[in-house]
Amino acid sequence: MTQNLYGSTSVSVLLNNYLQQHEQNHALPSNLTDVLNSISQACLHINEAVRAGALNNILGSAHTGNIQGEEQKKLDVLANQILIDTLSTQSAVAGLASEEEESFISTNQKGQYLVLFDPLDGSSNIDVNISIGTIFSILPKPAGELKTESFLQTGRHQVASGYVLYGPQTILVLTVKHGVAMFTLNQHNQFELTEENPSIPVQTTEFAINMSNQRHWQAPMQKYIAELLAGKIGIRGKDYNMRWVASMVAEVHRILIRGGIFTYPQDQRDPSKPGKLRLMYEANPMSLLIEQAQGKATNTQQNILDIQPNGLHQRVAVVLGSKEEVDYLTAKHQNC
Repeated sequence: MTQNLYGSTSVSVLLNNYLQQHEQNHALPSNLTDVLNSISQACLHINEAVRAGALNNILGSAHTGNIQGEEQKKLDVLANQILIDTLSTQSAVAGLASEEEESFISTNQKGQYLVLFDPLDGSSNIDVNISIGTIFSILPKPAGELKTESFLQTGRHQVASGYVLYGPQTILVLTVKHGVAMFTLNQHNQFELTEENPSIPVQTTEFAINMSNQRHWQAPMQKYIAELLAGKIGIRGKDYNMRWVASMVAEVHRILIRGGIFTYPQDQRDPSKPGKLRLMYEANPMSLLIEQAQGKATNTQQNILDIQPNGLHQRVAVVLGSKEEVDYLTAKHQNC
């Protein structure tokens, strides 16, 4: 039993209790529980670093670039190393892949799982104290020698995915493909279950997109956003609100809580890039969560979870959230 600030008591369900219950009810492998617990422990360390910020002189640029050619923040580098160090000691993990690393990392040849992660999503928010997060995806390790192709599985093969949101509260959200569970970090530094099986509303009047890129969008996206901005006097017949946090973790969390649509579309600046977000580290794990919460995710042409990856750092256009809105925007692209 736990007592909150207002004096009421409740029976708390901690992360490990929740996972053990799933082992019994859904034949969840115990070694998958071990991997998820290791990820949560790594994220506790990242949370401590995020909370300390300037007090530990870990804000600002690391004066290095990642494999994507993007500037790394000090916290990007630290979060990446924390995850690598923690998961490398987990016997069930055969290999790791990070958005910050050029190639995969082999850890334990007898391991059963591959873990992929974006160690700190929303890096542009770090220095201004706005929500950021860690995104993770767990895949089964195929038989044979570990190689890049071992990781190139469709999102349907994920056995679990999730994120940790470092915001006003620190929240762990995960799925083991039996719905979605949300855990809030309590005063004892433990993840405590606070919501189970959220369901994304089918309809929405809220959208999230980086409007500064509007001039670069393809015609179907231009027309779609114009419809939303027209509000009640337009063909959609209702007013929409726009939100933009510049952190995919925060955007997805809002959608899981109250619905909406998030999109980071392909644009015309570099036709060789089908999008900005990474399929393996961002789109796949988030799409699995969204689908488990009765939402939908596409790249405007097909379900994201059905895309066959061709590289560890493959980029993809993303449209996810409330099903009716995602279907409408996807059809607009397919019918153009």
